[in-house]
Amino acid sequence: MPANDEWCIRMIDRFLDGNKRFIAEDFRKNEDHYRSLASGQSPTVLWIGCSDSRVNPERITGARAGEIFVQRNIGNIVPIHDWNFATVLEYAVNHLKVDDIVVCGHSDCGAMKALDAESADAYIPLWLNNATEARTRVDARIRKPVTPEEQKERRRLIELENISVQIEHLRTYPPVRAAEKEGRIQIHGLYFDLESGELMEVC
Repeated sequence: MPANDEWCIRMIDRFLDGNKRFIAEDFRKNEDHYRSLASGQSPTVLWIGCSDSRVNPERITGARAGEIFVQRNIGNIVPIHDWNFATVLEYAVNHLKVDDIVVCGHSDCGAMKALDAESADAYIPLWLNNATEARTRVDARIRKPVTPEEQKERRRLIELENISVQIEHLRTYPPVRAAEKEGRIQIHGLYFDLESGELMEVC
C-alpha cells in the first residue's frame, strides 16, 4: 500500500476515534441540545472566516454546535458577484434571520502574504483580486518596509485592513443593506491573534 494511503487511513482512524470521544464526552452529556439540532438550526451569527486550519470559529469562541452559521474561504473574503457566497448570505439573513454578521481575519494569513507573491496558480490570484484594495490602502499610508519587523507589521496592517474592505463588500449585497437599514443585523470585524489566542473586535 502506498505511504500516502497508509497516512490517509491513519488520519481517518483518528477522526473516527475522535468521533467516539465526542459522542461519549459531549453528545451524550448534552443529548437534549443535540436532539433539538437534529430537527433544525437557529444560529444567531453568520461567521465569515478564513479556511486556515488554525482558526476554527467554534473552537476559538467556545461556541456550541448550532450557534454559528459558517462561511469560510481563503482570506476571509467577501467576493462581489459570487453566487456561492450570495447564497450563503441570503439564506443566513433572510431565512435563518441571524442577528450578527462577523468578518474574522487572523495573524500570519497566507492569503495576505500571497498578495505580494508571484504565482503560477490558476485560481488563487483571481480570488485574491478581492483583497488587493487592502494592500493598496496600507502601502499608501506607510513607508516601504526595510526590516523584517517592518514587513511583519505591514502584513498585520494588511490583514486588519482586509477586514474593513470585506465589510465594505458585504454592504454591497441587497439583503445586508436592507437588514442593516431595518436594524435587524449588526456587522462586526474581528481579528484572531495566533500567538496569543486573543480574539479582538477591530471594526
